[in-house]
Amino acid sequence: MSTKPAISFSASPGPGRSGATVLVVAAVLCQQLGAAVAVLVFPVVGPLGMVALRMGFSAVVLLAMARPRIRNLGPAAWRTAIGLGLVLAAMNSLFFGAIARLPLGTAVTIEVLGPLVLSVVASRRASALLWAVLAFAGVALLGQGGIGTVDATGVGFALGAATCWAAYILLNARAGAAFPGFQGLALAMAIGTVASLPGAVLTTGTALADPTVLAIGLGVALLSTAIPYSLELIALRRIPAATFSVLTCTAPAIAALIGFAVLGQPLGWIEAAAIALVVAASIGAIRTGPRARGGDRPGPRSRHQAHRPPAQDHPFPQP
Repeated sequence: MSTKPAISFSASPGPGRSGATVLVVAAVLCQQLGAAVAVLVFPVVGPLGMVALRMGFSAVVLLAMARPRIRNLGPAAWRTAIGLGLVLAAMNSLFFGAIARLPLGTAVTIEVLGPLVLSVVASRRASALLWAVLAFAGVALLGQGGIGTVDATGVGFALGAATCWAAYILLNARAGAAFPGFQGLALAMAIGTVASLPGAVLTTGTALADPTVLAIGLGVALLSTAIPYSLELIALRRIPAATFSVLTCTAPAIAALIGFAVLGQPLGWIEAAAIALVVAASIGAIRTGPRARGGDRPGPRSRHQAHRPPAQDHPFPQP
């Protein structure tokens, strides 16, 4: 893929932007639907088994697309890829552990605190603290809606996933500078798959080899990685990166709706208000960040776009 001409992500003028908006929302929808399908299979393979399946099939897809050249990689590049792979494995394991214990919307809402706090810190502006306060107010309100009555381990897993997400952003920026295209992400996904296999085998055993389970794992990988990645690439050719980032901030709300519709998880007005606060804080952090005044210059990215390396750009969609 590195031999192909570079892809331009500048927004295209004229018609097509409304369609691109639909594509971004569809990408977020696919990601949350993939997570919901994973939850449905947890009774068979468990969270760690599904992590290995999702990362394994995602690695196959990304490796086929990126075709990373590993022969001439130096020690620094390998350290970056290994670090990113381990963070990816930990992030996915913690997130899947969280959604095994918490409603999907709740887990995603907590997890998004990681990139949100990192964005606030990176902005180095006192006014950015407002968005952090608003987000934590949303999580506190979520507690009033029942988070205190559910598995505290799930909350810990979600917070751990949020921390890993922030680490992923920093390492992904380094990988974007060390590797052409998204070769770093593809290589890291393969490394993360290897790291996730021991836990999957120990907790799942031979169920991982069941053809039906493998087919579902492939479906989750396509919904969570391949399809959203493709939709986002198309959308980023038609809308400004800042607009793209704002649209991806709807992930907690879409996750809550998917949890309600697919998993039958409750969604009361308190939960809805709490999620709305976190979504508003995420959008506010983007719109008032140091690059917000730059118009169409690159803003926060999807975590699938490792080929856009600026370190100050922070993705918001879930893993």
